[in-house]
Amino acid sequence: MPTVNVGRDRLFAALGESYTREEFDDLCFRFGIELDDVTTEKAIIRKEKHIEEEAGKDEETIYKIDIPANRYDLLCLEGIAQALRIFNKKQEIPTYRLSDVGKDSMLRMNVRSDQTSQIRPFVVCAVLRGVTFDEARYNSFIDLQDKLHQNICRRRSLVAIGTHDLDTLQGPFTYEALSPKDINFVPLKQVSCLSLLLV
Repeated sequence: MPTVNVGRDRLFAALGESYTREEFDDLCFRFGIELDDVTTEKAIIRKEKHIEEEAGKDEETIYKIDIPANRYDLLCLEGIAQALRIFNKKQEIPTYRLSDVGKDSMLRMNVRSDQTSQIRPFVVCAVLRGVTFDEARYNSFIDLQDKLHQNICRRRSLVAIGTHDLDTLQGPFTYEALSPKDINFVPLKQVSCLSLLLV
């Protein structure tokens, strides 16, 4: 079972309700996930670095939650919060729809199949509108993307996900296969261009 670390206070804010540890443990059990451990971010770092140090009172409480391996929607705080709100009947199941985009507004993706057919023969693109990231949501999103890469994407051997801020890009876009030394990109929320070899 994958384990997801979420900030307790942010989770409770997203749920619109606070719980005691026992109440939240019970909610998790009834839903089919498990509250594995309660710790702090600094305690996790101290444990990784083998540092013996007392915890401070101002440290954020972190819930480590075990989720089923087939529930990729629960790999982040936002997914867990949404699922628990639906389970508690505090939210309807969301309906997502494709926008009816006119041909003039359609973005074009050119595919160099002569280069990509043997490496990654398929590409899928989507534009999500109305998404705003604060620092915590951005970190959660990047963590979710990394967990998807490591798990269902099999360390990027099956699928690689790229996320870009469309406000900073201009088409036309081309899907092509290049040598890693020839690939440069600007990561989300960054301004400097990086070489793929440095990542």
